[in-house]
Amino acid sequence: MSHSVAFLGLGSMGLAMATNLLKAGHQLTVYNRTASKAEPLQKLGATVAHTPAEAVQGADFVFSMVTDDAALEEICTGAEGLLPALKPGAIHASCSTVAPATNRRLAEAHAQHGTHLIATPVFGKPDVAAAGNLWLASAGATAEAREKLRPLLDAVGQGTHDFGDDAGAANTVKLCGNFLLGAAIEAMAEAFTLAQKSGLERKQVYEFFTSTIFNTPIYKSYGKLIAERHYHPVGAAPAIIRKDLRLVLDESRAQVAPMPFANIIHDNLSTTVAKQEQVDWAGFAERAAENAGL
Repeated sequence: MSHSVAFLGLGSMGLAMATNLLKAGHQLTVYNRTASKAEPLQKLGATVAHTPAEAVQGADFVFSMVTDDAALEEICTGAEGLLPALKPGAIHASCSTVAPATNRRLAEAHAQHGTHLIATPVFGKPDVAAAGNLWLASAGATAEAREKLRPLLDAVGQGTHDFGDDAGAANTVKLCGNFLLGAAIEAMAEAFTLAQKSGLERKQVYEFFTSTIFNTPIYKSYGKLIAERHYHPVGAAPAIIRKDLRLVLDESRAQVAPMPFANIIHDNLSTTVAKQEQVDWAGFAERAAENAGL
């Protein structure tokens, strides 16, 4: 069934997701602060709006994929924000990586307007998004609203896991997931560095582990970058994931759940940002090699 859908935020992830919604036959209106990023979708038949409020006029569903909490707040409640313009019963899928408290607060604001916000953060690189193979966590609103949204999520992902009515729950899952990714990268960086210092080939060690006990997509994809010490193309910039690790640490403090390893990952990302390296965020793995004199 075709629906009227708005998509706000056309970075590498948003563009891929919006393209798949368009290919699935939905009537798509898009908005991006830098209007030129909407041109590929316009050529495929999407309508381009000039403000978030204009984009969501008459939409049954809205997707947002923006950089951070401030950007999400702005497109929702800013001067030309979407919230007052949503039609009653509309469902907003908030896909950005933000603090759990942010989506909880915005979910309450949506409810006051007779609309729904469902947090739907995603897992996967831009190429995974382009293939429609993202994994999604979903939480917020009601079970009925989440079920209505599910067919659209199926157009952008290979599976959605439901975490209940608390919109913040899905974002907690997302933060835990990004921490786990960072931990895997740091562990591989240190292990491959030890192997190299011991006279072994990094790539040979990578191939052994990823064909045996660590035969998983994460270790294979990120491990290849670390083994080769080549961090291109850029899936996500170090500054973006440093923001995510800051959110992890903020939440860990709020919940009194110490995460010392998260501090190490955050610090290594901060060094990578300070060095202005134009690499994928996994490039923070180079800090382990540098510390070993490689």
